[in-house]
Amino acid sequence: MSTAPPDDLPVDGIDEGKRLIRVGGDTGLSLAERLAERFHRLTWRTPLHGLRLRGKHPLKLITVADDPFAGDPPRGRALLDGHISLRGERRAIEGLDATLPGASRAFADHVHGFGWLRDLSTVAPRTQGAPIAEAITRAWLGAHGETVSDPAWRPDLTARRILAWVAHAPLILSSADLVYRSSVLHAIARGARHVERTADKVPAGAPRIAAWAGVIAAGLIIPGGDPRRVFGEAGMVRALTASVSDDGGTVMRSPAGQLDALMTLVALRAVYAARRMEMPAQIEMAIGKLVPALLGVAHGDRGLSSWQGGGPISGETIDAVIAASDIRTRPLRQARGWGYQRLANAGTVLIVDAAPPPVGQLIDGGCASTLAFEMSDGANRLVVNCGGARAANAQLPPALTEGLRTTAAHSTLTLGDSNSTALQADGTLGRGVREVELARAETDTVSRIEASHDGYVRRYGLTHRRQIALGADGRDVRGEDSLLATGKGRRRSGPLGFAIRFHLAPSVEVSPTADGQAALLRLPGNILWQFRCKGGALSVEESLWIDGDGRPHPTEQLVVTGETPPGGTSVSWWFHRSR
Repeated sequence: MSTAPPDDLPVDGIDEGKRLIRVGGDTGLSLAERLAERFHRLTWRTPLHGLRLRGKHPLKLITVADDPFAGDPPRGRALLDGHISLRGERRAIEGLDATLPGASRAFADHVHGFGWLRDLSTVAPRTQGAPIAEAITRAWLGAHGETVSDPAWRPDLTARRILAWVAHAPLILSSADLVYRSSVLHAIARGARHVERTADKVPAGAPRIAAWAGVIAAGLIIPGGDPRRVFGEAGMVRALTASVSDDGGTVMRSPAGQLDALMTLVALRAVYAARRMEMPAQIEMAIGKLVPALLGVAHGDRGLSSWQGGGPISGETIDAVIAASDIRTRPLRQARGWGYQRLANAGTVLIVDAAPPPVGQLIDGGCASTLAFEMSDGANRLVVNCGGARAANAQLPPALTEGLRTTAAHSTLTLGDSNSTALQADGTLGRGVREVELARAETDTVSRIEASHDGYVRRYGLTHRRQIALGADGRDVRGEDSLLATGKGRRRSGPLGFAIRFHLAPSVEVSPTADGQAALLRLPGNILWQFRCKGGALSVEESLWIDGDGRPHPTEQLVVTGETPPGGTSVSWWFHRSR
């Protein structure tokens, strides 16, 4: 199905073979790294850091930027009703304790980063929204305006707050109270000084990109800010070099983080436009790299697939962001550095995680998903991952949300009921997959991927190899999962259990066949797929899927189980669309 794009669009070549290595090791954060990070945050409270934040108090902003994105209407309406709300967690605006005791990290980020301003502006005119925005801002300034603390002054959150205040200044600066207005402007200036001294210590990826975007935005809208803008632009170039691979994927390997980075840069471009200035070419080029990689992990419904803690963000949201980016391009089929492989023929799309997981310190809520895949037929999702480990509703039990990070929560093979990469209690990733070997081939009749990982070598002496082939007509997906003895790691004398899971979308109806080797899968619109396997016993079990709003939906999974001898084994499987 693939055709060459027009001359003005990027071409993603196919590597015949490639070894992908988890750069930076696979042991997570060391004790020394944790202590250094903790010490760095403690320095924010020292008198010396306080002196560094002193400077001129701006009397006004040069301009106000447009926000290129709409907010979330339900969250906006909750604000009108007197509550800040996010994924099942809410706080009353009246009497708000802006230190947010007991709040989840996601909720605290939402409040401290002032992302709720976008939601409020989407549902209310300034006359109605300004009193609400001012009430929350006053509470925040009272708790954090003069006290630098974590997480309220975390550099990436401080930068996001600056961007939000710049885009929604009419909501927070409409007051006739000159003392309050001065406090807001003072907080912007102090925040900019804080971030420009700390941005390079923020983890690479979307957080570091956001941090430097805040520095640049402050330089653009505070009088006399040209030196800060130039300093911020240099920092942004460094951040993009460290955060975005040559193929346009972010080092966090999270589609949600990819979307975040793209939205941040597009919002920053709006600040330049408000000053009637062009964004530097190196930053503008980054937008052009991020878009095709993002589209590469989108399904036929245009929504994102679920990887590294994120959920299936809707196609409507993705469409709006792509439109705001002004980039016209095709999905990237092979993201060599980012690690997602896309097979797409005749409306059938498969997205495969064919690279090692991100280095532990780069992402909170990383998942052990190596060699998992998702699959869709047109606008219908068929095979999914449970997803949502860091986007789930706050009312879900913590043990369940952490379970969403496991290998078993993804559509791939688990061995010995263990994860291919260790999950740390602090949300980072530990030992496990360090190398993935990948080969890909395209012909007129089939698109094929063969990949293997070493996540089980240390423990069991076995390599997991997965082969997937998609026919040119999109009706056949043939796969094989093999466990291969390596002669390395521990050797087991007895058999070892394995399970190959195919989590199904909630809209899929499953009917197992009597022989225990196959199942019929009915999709909306009376679309029928058949599944068959050889080399293991097939069962249908309960599962769940986290939607784009973080809500769980009961669903089912196909599970192929068996035991492998020390020398390894192989299981073949097949999806066929019959109508």
